Amino acid sequence: MKLDANILRYLTKTEFRVLVAVEMGMKNHELVPVPLIESIANLKRTGIQRILSNLLRHKLLAHDRKKYDGYKLTYLGYDFLALKAFAKRGFLNGVCVCV
Repeated sequence: MKLDANILRYLTKTEFRVLVAVEMGMKNHELVPVPLIESIANLKRTGIQRILSNLLRHKLLAHDRKKYDGYKLTYLGYDFLALKAFAKRGFLNGVCVCV
């Protein structure tokens, strides 16, 4: 999957909080359950379901229901977190498409 800079532009603060919560939950879990994401991100269940579905649509998260119902970050999700961290620290000014 290619990196789409337009998705990065329109992600909200709460969506990044959910991505960070999933990353923190993956330190101890292979698949992070929704109640743990709620508690780490400090969000309510109704709001988090909408955010999770949006992140799934953009393929930043993967959902697995086979053995254990939970979410995990994809490589694209890790890339977006890294770009956000670089932009926050001032190492990155912008992302564009090379022609």
